Amino acid sequence: MTERFNSLRAGSDGRSVHDVGGLAFGPIDREEHDLALWEKRVDAMMRALGSPTKRAFTVDAMRRMIESYSEQQYDATDYYEKWVRALRNLLLEQEIFTAAELDAKIDNVRAAFIAEGRGASHEAVPHDTGKGVAP
Repeated sequence: MTERFNSLRAGSDGRSVHDVGGLAFGPIDREEHDLALWEKRVDAMMRALGSPTKRAFTVDAMRRMIESYSEQQYDATDYYEKWVRALRNLLLEQEIFTAAELDAKIDNVRAAFIAEGRGASHEAVPHDTGKGVAP
């Protein structure tokens, strides 16, 4: 059996960080909105890689990864950010690519954006495969 790495939410009487139902988190935005291009791409990657023909990961693995986030990670990221981080971490966990390969690709894309005069974040997001705290 796989060991669970769910963190408990502070002051929530033993709830995991993702279990926020009934807690004071403000109103839920129920308005329909258009997805940003990057959100559409994340959705497409999820569907393609989780499809029965590819099976790079399962919905359960995706949920496990998101539920393993720390309280700070969970609260600081929006819906599709949670998905893209979990997708990245699952692909690392499944050894589809290595952290070094991913970092090199990110550096190449960042350099291309800068060369084109586009904005590019220099912020690094630690890799975490849900097996504890990221380095």
